[in-house]
Amino acid sequence: MSEQKTIKVTLVKSLIGTKAAHRACVRGLGLRRMNHTVEVLDTPENRGMITKVTYLVKCEA
Repeated sequence: MSEQKTIKVTLVKSLIGTKAAHRACVRGLGLRRMNHTVEVLDTPENRGMITKVTYLVKCEA
């Protein structure tokens, strides 16, 4: 069985002063605080959320 690909996402900028929709995307990715890193599956839904908040996060494949 093939292993699913993941993306490592880190929150590098504060959510203070951002739009509610952008805060919701960050929470949807599972990020809770600054410098918190999570691994999410490489799906179109997750890629869309990452694209929306590129100015807040750092990604690694």
